[in-house]
Formats: sequence, C-alpha cells, structure tokens
Amino acid sequence: MTVSRRNFLRGAAAGCTAATAAVVAPAPAEARGNKELPPEAVGLLFDATMCVGCKACVVACKEANGLPIQVPMERAFEDPSQALSPTTFNIIKMYKDGEARTKDTAQDGFSFIKRSCMHCVDPGCVSACPVNAMTKDAKTGVVSYNADACIGCRYCVMACPFGIPKFDYDKAVPEIHKCQLCNHLWKEGRFAACADVCPTGATLFGPVTKLLEEAKRRQAMEPGTVAKFPRRSTETGDQTKEKPVAKYVDHIYGEKEGGGTQMLMLSGVPFDKLGLPKLPERSYASMSETVQHTLYDGLVAPAVVLGGLLAATYRSSRRKGGEEDGSHE
Repeated sequence: MTVSRRNFLRGAAAGCTAATAAVVAPAPAEARGNKELPPEAVGLLFDATMCVGCKACVVACKEANGLPIQVPMERAFEDPSQALSPTTFNIIKMYKDGEARTKDTAQDGFSFIKRSCMHCVDPGCVSACPVNAMTKDAKTGVVSYNADACIGCRYCVMACPFGIPKFDYDKAVPEIHKCQLCNHLWKEGRFAACADVCPTGATLFGPVTKLLEEAKRRQAMEPGTVAKFPRRSTETGDQTKEKPVAKYVDHIYGEKEGGGTQMLMLSGVPFDKLGLPKLPERSYASMSETVQHTLYDGLVAPAVVLGGLLAATYRSSRRKGGEEDGSHE
C-alpha cells in the first residue's frame, strides 16, 4: 500500500491540528528577564561629536588583529564593500544630509559613526549558538568566538540585531569573525587598539560603569563651553583633550537598547539617521529563550508534531485502503 504525497500532506495538516487540540498544554514557562551587566565589564564609549573621520582606529584594528588593509581607505565612508567583513572588525561610516555644511547636525549636516561589535549585555549570538562557540566572559563581559567549537551554522549571524558577526566564505574551513575588544593584547597591559590610537578621544576604553558616568557628564554640560575630555582610556586620566562641548541628542545609545550593550554612544544626530536600529529594552535573547522553553517544556512540541505525523499517516493509509477495496469511510 502506498500513500501519495498529496494525501500525506493533507492528512498531516488535519492530524497535526487534531493532535494539538488533544494535548493539554502545560503552564507557560516563566519569562526570564534581561541578564545583568558583569561586575567588571569593560567596553567603549564612542562620541560622534569628537570623531573627525580620520580612520586611525580602522587601521589600528587591522594591525592589532593581523587583518589586511583595503586601499584606498577613503572609500570606506560610502562604498558598501568597505563595511564590516571577515577582514574588517571596525569601520567609520559617514552620515550627511543636504549640502553637509555643519558637523553634528541632522539637517544640512554631517557626522560619523563607528560600527563594531556592541558586546551586548544579553547577546543574541551567544543565546543562539548551539555549541558554545560564542561565549560571554562572566567577568569582563567581552563576547568572544571559539573557532574550534564552531560548526558553521551561522545562527549567531542571524541572531545579532546589529549585523556584526561575519562568516568567512572564502576559506576551506569557514569561520566567524568579529571584534573581541583586542582581549589578546590585555596580557601585555594594552587595550582596544581603536581607543588607544584615537587622536581626539572619540573612542574611549574602560569599565562600562565609568564610561556611562562620563557619557552622562558630557550630556549635562552646557553646549559651547570648553571642557576637558579623557583620551584612550578612563584609567589614563593624564591623557586629556580640551574642546567646546557639543549639543548632544538626549539619548545614550546602548544604555538600554536590547538589554544594554558594553559599547555606549553619544551623538549630535539622532541614532536612527546614523543607521543604528531601534530596539526594545528587553533583549531578544530573553524573549526567544522564553518561547523555546515554553514550547519544549515536557517535550510538548515534539510530541505534538510526532502525534500529528502518526495520525496523518494512519488517516491517509485508511483512505488509500478504502479506495483500493472500493469501500467508503
């Protein structure tokens, strides 16, 4: 006795519906909240009003991570091919409107934005990875990648709301590539290369708690007044730069987006115009894990699917048998 594909699919739909109705669903799994910032988390503060678009951070990142340098570098502003890739972990992009006459204004102005891993407090890439190739350090909060554990599923690529992890299709054994805050340099007493070389202090490295304090200090200052700004790291207090305070938008990007990130941003131009996504305060990882735990609590979802397939096969077999012996259901 054979079962046609059409009859099987028709029966499967009916069987799954019947099986689902027959199963008494358990109480929904308790929704988990966002994960907390690690106690010694480190990250970056990027102040777009202090960035001059020199791209020293791009070159330093490549040198620190042994990545090839694309030429000419000036294409990086607008050429889509000069974006984050398996060989570019950090990039400076340009926003401009109209005649771009005034820096850090949305209308007829221009600004710069840094794109690199945000090192989310509750990262979707870590949550989605089935083999722990993506991990978040419990102490520093740095999101790292282990190529030896990776199976190439690319779930991390799909799960990141910022589009950060990049898959290298050009290698015989492909890998994921992304910024890891130059954590391989820390044992040498160094830190993120992008912040170390920034001549204006637009990119600042340090503990996230101190970076947030610095971001709020800048927002509280009167625009136009001259003030000192730390360079390189919050821990190198002697490295300062004086400049007039810019007029910031009333928002610190990364403080709450997607459960918070360890890369914070300030700007004089709204962040959506700079290409950054608008995200809810609840992390996508917490939402997806809650749904998964609800579906698979007690293996209810697999049981429903299996029951539906068995019912579909049985109904289709009976229908086919009735057609062969001339009987009717």
